[in-house]
Amino acid sequence: MTTRGRGLHGHVLESLGPAITAGEYPPGSVLRTDELAQRFEVSRSVMREAVRVLESMYLVESRRRVGVTVRPKAEWNVFDPQVIRWRLAGADRPHQLRSLTVLRSAVEPIAAGLSARHATAAQCAELTECALGMVANSRGHKLEEYLVHDVAFHRVILNASGNDMFARLGDVVAEVLAGRTHHEVMFEDPDPAAVTLHVQVAEAVRAGDASRAEELTRQITVGALQELDILAP
Repeated sequence: MTTRGRGLHGHVLESLGPAITAGEYPPGSVLRTDELAQRFEVSRSVMREAVRVLESMYLVESRRRVGVTVRPKAEWNVFDPQVIRWRLAGADRPHQLRSLTVLRSAVEPIAAGLSARHATAAQCAELTECALGMVANSRGHKLEEYLVHDVAFHRVILNASGNDMFARLGDVVAEVLAGRTHHEVMFEDPDPAAVTLHVQVAEAVRAGDASRAEELTRQITVGALQELDILAP
């Protein structure tokens, strides 16, 4: 079980991580672990554990006789779900949402086409169940409930593609969808056309119609970009 986000070092991370990704500590800034330990009122060992997590994300690097140095943004692990979450919580949110949604538009249509070729019967059934769950929660301002089924839907698409690289993007897509909901970059109810498209994608995958599954999913991602034009310009 991961310890990220838990305990005392998790408390440090939830303050220091967003501060770094928001630019409060510009690249090249040196963070003194002793000073940080005093500031957060934690032991040096707790502070070192927090730094190790930040190092694993490539947000910082430790240098002997220098301290902990903030890395350039170009070196960050921008696919780390926690880094995505922190960036979505900051002023960089519109750019981050757009960047990730463009990534989705490049990957998910292809993944859907592959899913139509490779999905198992169980995956097809799960995809249909997710789509129906989206329909059931698409009215009445039930965005959190809708999100659960939306995330699951897109995870199935990526996993059923049979492409390991696509499958590993499941957490990234989940953070994008969650970020849209939690930061209110969504309408009070999901776009009915988008909900219908998800149902149609599930049907196309079940029918083995790769070109239709790909095109319908492309329409979903185009719609998501259009929503950003309105809600997060």
